[in-house]
Amino acid sequence: MSSSTLAVVNGVVISPEKIVPDSAILCEGNRITRIGKMSSLRIPKSAQVIDAKGAYLSPGYIDIHVHGGNGADYMDGTERAIRAANQAHLRHGTTTIFPTTTTGASAQLRKMIQATKQVQSKWTPRDGARIGGIHLYGPFFAPDKVGCHSPKGRRNPSSKEYVQYFESGIIKIATCAAELPGAVPFYRRAKRAKCLITCGHSNANYEEMQSAYKSGMRHVDHFWCAMSSVRSIRERLGVPMQASMEQFVIANQGMSTEVIADGCHLAPDLLEFAYKIIAPDRLLLVTDANRALDCPPGHYVFGPRETGSPFESNGLVGHSPGDPSTLASSIMGMDHMVRTMKKGTTASLPEVIRMASLTPATRLNIHHETGSLETGKLADILILSKRLTVKTVILDGRLV
Repeated sequence: MSSSTLAVVNGVVISPEKIVPDSAILCEGNRITRIGKMSSLRIPKSAQVIDAKGAYLSPGYIDIHVHGGNGADYMDGTERAIRAANQAHLRHGTTTIFPTTTTGASAQLRKMIQATKQVQSKWTPRDGARIGGIHLYGPFFAPDKVGCHSPKGRRNPSSKEYVQYFESGIIKIATCAAELPGAVPFYRRAKRAKCLITCGHSNANYEEMQSAYKSGMRHVDHFWCAMSSVRSIRERLGVPMQASMEQFVIANQGMSTEVIADGCHLAPDLLEFAYKIIAPDRLLLVTDANRALDCPPGHYVFGPRETGSPFESNGLVGHSPGDPSTLASSIMGMDHMVRTMKKGTTASLPEVIRMASLTPATRLNIHHETGSLETGKLADILILSKRLTVKTVILDGRLV
């Protein structure tokens, strides 16, 4: 940890509620020590000074649903792959990341968990984004909602399998389709591990969601993607038509959800609907990015390199081989999600930044450490252009 003083001056601070021009931020070591107007803040002569030249100062982004980048998938299960992906996402402004599993064999998940723990234990800012924990996402999906994940690696939850994952101590987010046999015991075990518990890749109805909620489930993965609808539940259970995950999230103030704002998964009208109906304190931005992030268009594998699902990148989004009308995860970083959400909705800039920082931090109960620019919090700071491109990243008090 550095003990030097870092000063970011002449910036426009984006707080959760407002924008504050002519501001400066002082950091000692890896913590923010003072924030204020330039006229009232004394900059020590020994400080390393970074002149923001009127650019925005934003908290670092937090991504709770992300599969890889720079040619690497977290399920490759190597320290090299994890660092490559984390370094790529850091360039796009993500300073805290939750590597996310896909479907796959238990041995592949254990390998990914072990490699992630190794990188986390030896982490420095040179390794890329800080690892906040692992998102145990696959393999407990509904058979009819597997999406771009390999169906061969999908299965129902079994305590003999998932207990070992939770015992690793690094699982902080846990996903399971609510309608699966064994879902409720899974949620209860995840609750004991103090995870953010989510329902994803699911065709659950309202009653199944209520049961999951009673067991600790509080979040739904990528809204409108691989999730139940009134129509899909009718196909599954017949008439009368029943409410779905969408209605449950909208009706229940205890629930949060997330959107992939890459411009390919959801049109601006859906992003606007989510912003207005769900609101920034319950709506998160995620990348759901795969290994094709920062790579040229071409053919790739989603999930473990040996057994994952093939997909194509067209430079804008992943899709099934030979079928551009399908979706196979995002290939964009969080900076792109922020720009798309700001351009495509009526959300204010502080609200958009909140969805990429403080809201995920609050849902994961790490908001006392990160998620906003406040005295005492980690010095994870982005300098953003007026077009919201990442100009400079400060991670853990270091210019990276």
